[in-house]
Amino acid sequence: MTKVLTDARSIRIKGRSFLAVMLSPDLPLDDWLARLDDLAARSAGFFLGRPIVLDVTDLQIDRSQLKDLIAELTQRNVSVMGIEGGRPSILGPGMPPALKGGRPVSDFELPKAEPIIDLQTKQPASEARPALQSIVIRQPVRSGQSVIFPEGDVTIVGSVASGSEIIAGGSVHVYGTLRGRAMAGSVGNASARIFCRKLEAELVAIDGVYKTAEDMASNLRGQPVQLWLEGDTIMAEKLI
Repeated sequence: MTKVLTDARSIRIKGRSFLAVMLSPDLPLDDWLARLDDLAARSAGFFLGRPIVLDVTDLQIDRSQLKDLIAELTQRNVSVMGIEGGRPSILGPGMPPALKGGRPVSDFELPKAEPIIDLQTKQPASEARPALQSIVIRQPVRSGQSVIFPEGDVTIVGSVASGSEIIAGGSVHVYGTLRGRAMAGSVGNASARIFCRKLEAELVAIDGVYKTAEDMASNLRGQPVQLWLEGDTIMAEKLI
């Protein structure tokens, strides 16, 4: 019997890009997981609701070890959406899909539109125009809000509350108190810096290297500070 389809309704397919967090484990995995636990303990909710990609390029592990690693991440509420750089021999059924062709967000071709940051949804309401290198947010960033701008610098004319975050492909400038999380150089820019009028941050990161509140020198708390990266170490000094 021939079945005749009478429902002419179309399926709407939309394109949307998200800023994924790339985790790149190193050996021994137990030590790496301990460092991950340390980050999660000091910055609660850091991985909550984020798309996570596991980069295992050049990581010398077998399928069993990869499955154990994914299980360990799942126990930590880190949901891996895909695996990049995995050899076919270590991938298998029940694992996240293999991904390839990932590029830093700054390489994307963007339409000609002024950026509007939607602080409630944590997503850019429209993409940035080509050659745009910075945005200015003329309001405080409240708890639970995020400003994500991988194309360049982010300047906040106001304060950044505890529980909020700024993610910039370039440098972060806060003309107020920085109490939340600030991540500069998010797409691989080791020369990015973080500037704030008053340092009370929960976490700062530059090019993937992070420092939590407990790691910061006590004499810098409450002071105007700039932070930069030297090798794998975040350096900080008071602004004059």
